[in-house]
This record gives sequence, structure tokens and C-alpha cells, in this order.
Amino acid sequence: MARYKPIDLQPKLIPVDLAAQLLPGTFEHALHHLLEHAIDLPPFDARYRHDTTGAPAYPPAMLLRIVRFAYARGIVSSRAIARACEEHITFIALSGDSRPHFTTIAHFVSTLGDQIAPIFAAVLAVCDR
Repeated sequence: MARYKPIDLQPKLIPVDLAAQLLPGTFEHALHHLLEHAIDLPPFDARYRHDTTGAPAYPPAMLLRIVRFAYARGIVSSRAIARACEEHITFIALSGDSRPHFTTIAHFVSTLGDQIAPIFAAVLAVCDR
């Protein structure tokens, strides 16, 4: 009878450098860089009150990153985007492992559709160059 090495499929705790998951030259790296450094996002900050009460809001740049990356991958459902932020390493890296709820994503997209479209167009224009 043949002897084989055992295959261990048990869960492992493996350290992951999230910044290293966004490889230079990829769309996700460019998207992260543009929304953090190159594209101006003050209109999004105006809708948040920076009170000391209540839960802190998710940064609009992070929500834009995950929504834009999801749309580029053909994922349009807020539930699927939220699931990707829990299971897919690139989404985890783009969201900073913050795991926004699907209702947060849906509310963000539905209430800011007019403001999101020019941001997405600017990202695509820079990537096209």
C-alpha cells in the first residue's frame, strides 16, 4: 500500500500584511492610492457631523474603494460586497478589515449616487492614462 504525506486542512492563524496585498501596478493599488492622495473628497466629509456622541462613521474613501472595486469585479449587491469584505483578502485590505454592514454600503450608494459618479469617472480617467 502506498504511503502519502498527510494533508492538513485545519484552520491556521497566519499573519497577513494587508498593505502588501495591494500590489503596485494593479487596479486595487491604483484605486487605493487615488482615493487616499489624488482625488479630493471634501463633499463627502460635509455630510458627517464629527460629534462625540454616537458611533464613528466609516471613512467615505474606504467605502468608495470597496464599492468601486466591487463594481469593477461585477459585484453590485451590497450583501455580496459586505460578504467580500469578510472573505476576500483584497476587499479586506481595501476596507482595512473594517467589515461594513450591507445596510451601510447600500445607504452610502443610494444616498450619494450623484456625488459618487464623478469620483468613479475621475478614477477611470486616471487609470486610462
